[in-house]
Parts: sequence; structure tokens; C-alpha cells
Amino acid sequence: MSAACCGYQDEWGAALERGRLPRRNIVDISSPNIARLNNYLLGGKDHYAADREASERLLAIAPQARSVAEGAHRFLLRVTSHLAREHKIRQFVVFGAGLPAPVDVHQVAQSVDACSRVVYADDDPLALAHGRAFREDGRRTVMVQADPLQAAPLLSDPAVRRLVDVRLPVAVLMVSVLHQIPETVFPAELLERTARLLAPGSFVTASHLVSEDAWVRRQADAVLREAASGRWGQVRERSEVGRFFGALPLLAPGLVDVTQWRPGSDRAAGRGISAWAEHGAVAMVC
Repeated sequence: MSAACCGYQDEWGAALERGRLPRRNIVDISSPNIARLNNYLLGGKDHYAADREASERLLAIAPQARSVAEGAHRFLLRVTSHLAREHKIRQFVVFGAGLPAPVDVHQVAQSVDACSRVVYADDDPLALAHGRAFREDGRRTVMVQADPLQAAPLLSDPAVRRLVDVRLPVAVLMVSVLHQIPETVFPAELLERTARLLAPGSFVTASHLVSEDAWVRRQADAVLREAASGRWGQVRERSEVGRFFGALPLLAPGLVDVTQWRPGSDRAAGRGISAWAEHGAVAMVC
């Protein structure tokens, strides 16, 4: 793990010890939570009053938040299908997995090849509990505790190594994750560091909330930072996100609104607008 990453982890741990931040291994239903907030926006049932109140505040700032969340999830599934069908990827690692959805990555990947293996990673206690109950089968699909900054130790974890052979191509999926990365770690560094762990022919997929409206960014960040227990990056302008993939080659159509990434017949989720959207891309590891 890089010095920047270690520094972030140390800083986070010290803040916990001082009591300045809630502990992530405790389910606190009195405060909003990013995973449950997203579940509410997607029409799920695993949320509480604090999550619904925070979600409605976000919707008052960005009325498109519900359709953008749906578009991001559909992007995740389309990418999985494309990489499995067109690039024969059979190993997937999903960071920021959140709460289970009616259709998830393992279902899509395993519908293409039943032998596909999927590792879901999250450090939210409720996401872990639900994931282990509804996603994990112990053979081809596991749920592990990790955040995106822990890609290196995750890929060396014995439970993960039983499923994922890093000598072969792997798809790492960080959809709706980059905007959650604390500002002490630049997203470009995270993507580059992750790509270096992977074999040639692998892929790194990432997406980021964007807004060209400074007021919307400030107000939304305040709501989402609270829901993330203070561990939040920021909503950015699209021009900033375009630099995060560095020299990694992008699959066509490049960095776009996630609803416009190879939509095919999947056009149910409307694209975002300049005030609120999510942009993403799929990078190849050469």
C-alpha cells in the first residue's frame, strides 16, 4: 500500500480513537448511510427514516438523483455483460458493492458463464451482512470487507485468492465510488495503483458524480458527507474526472454519461443534465 494510502488509513483510525467519527462496524440507524441512501434512490426497502430524509434533501438539490442512481446501476450491469461476452472476462471484483440489488453483477456474469467468479467488497456493516446473506455462495461469489484503497491486500486475501487468479485478466469495478474517495487520495492515483496490480487484458471501470453547478456541488457534498460519516470526496466538474484515467486506454465511447455507455436497448434510465449526472469509463490494462 502506498504512503498516501497508509497515511489516509492512519488518519482515519486516529479520528475514530478520538471519537470524532462514527465506527463503521456499527449499524447506526439514527444517521444516514450512503449504501442505504442509494438503496432508497433505487427503490429498495433497506433504509430507515434518516436515510429517507437525507435522500429527500439530496433530491431537493438534485431532482435527477434518482434516475442518475438507476443509470449508474444499469451501467454496472452493462459493463459486466460486455466484458464477459466480448472480452471473455471471468473474474470480477466489485468495490463499493453496497446493498444487494434485484439484478447484480454475479447474476449477469454467471449468466454468460456459470463458472465466472465475483468478489464483492464493501466496508459498510449492513452491506456486508446483506451481501453475505444474499450474494455469497462460498464457491463462485464471496463478500469481503474492504474499501477501494485496500485493493492490494484484498487481492492477496486467502478468501479472494481461492476465486481470483491475478495472473489472469480481472475486471475491477468501481462504479459510483470515485466521488467517495477522501480528498487525501487523488482518484487518478487510486486507478493507476489498481491497474498496476492486474494482469494485461484486465479492465478497470470507474464512474463519478459530476455537476457543472458550483452551488449544487456544495450543497450535495454536505448531504453526502454526512451520509458517508464524514468519509467523502466531492462531486466534481466533468473536466476534472476526465483526467483520472491518465494514460490508461479507454474502451469506446470513452468517458461519457453512464447512460450513454453502449446503451443498446437499455434506455429506460434517462441521462443526467449538466447540474447532476454520473460519468464513467472502462479502461484496459495493457
